[in-house]
Amino acid sequence: MAILPIIKGENTEVLRAVAAPVSQVTKEVIKLIKNMEETVKNAEGLGLAAPQIGQSVRVCLVMLYGKMTPMINPEILWKSEETSVMTEGCLSLPKIEVDVERPVEVTIKYTDKKGQEQERRLHDLDAKVMQHELDHLNGVLIVDYT
Repeated sequence: MAILPIIKGENTEVLRAVAAPVSQVTKEVIKLIKNMEETVKNAEGLGLAAPQIGQSVRVCLVMLYGKMTPMINPEILWKSEETSVMTEGCLSLPKIEVDVERPVEVTIKYTDKKGQEQERRLHDLDAKVMQHELDHLNGVLIVDYT
């Protein structure tokens, strides 16, 4: 496992691209997840998307219920109409904080690192972090909300 450098800058090509879907969970995907876990732990972040370490694939880590959860090909199935504003930071945009309005609840679907499909309903901070990481997979950064 390795701590990888985090890509920085709002105009960086890999951070602005829509990440490619992962066709299957391979040893390479598992290695990527392990390296991402080390990297986000070292950075003391609440989440990390593969584009932030230069890999344009639909893999992210999200802190859910106090545990870092790897997600492959995540997607939002449902969003609440109720929204709230939270000040967000980003490991790829140091020293920048933006007030972002997002739904307070979402239902998500993703593949776990064992290749099993999962579905979860997330609330509050868990939902916000998930949406932030999914934005990364779609080439969207917090500065786009200003």
